[in-house]
Amino acid sequence: MLTFEETQEALNQLIDALPPGIFRELNCGVALTPDTMYDENGLMILGQYHVQPHGLGRYVTINYGSLQTIHGHLNPENFREKLKGVLYHELTHHIEHLAGDRSLEIKDAVDIRKMLSS
Repeated sequence: MLTFEETQEALNQLIDALPPGIFRELNCGVALTPDTMYDENGLMILGQYHVQPHGLGRYVTINYGSLQTIHGHLNPENFREKLKGVLYHELTHHIEHLAGDRSLEIKDAVDIRKMLSS
């Protein structure tokens, strides 16, 4: 299990390893929060891509509490891989948003419907 501080360091390393162009117009960056978050269906939210109205900012949040709840039992290497997956997923939302594409957003909605109907 990684502490919040260790997770922040791992997240920083993942961000530093990416090409700067990925962060174009992500003007409020990526933030690790201590939160455990749930959506309206009671499903845990690991990360979110946010777009503020009127061009006030775009940013990603990664919810440490949610990650710990779901993946806290993993060894540090595997936990880092889950963290990487969440970061890449949210950055994909950002890149698609810039391109006017909603493919991942639609896929997420389909996946959630499947989970809820199981």
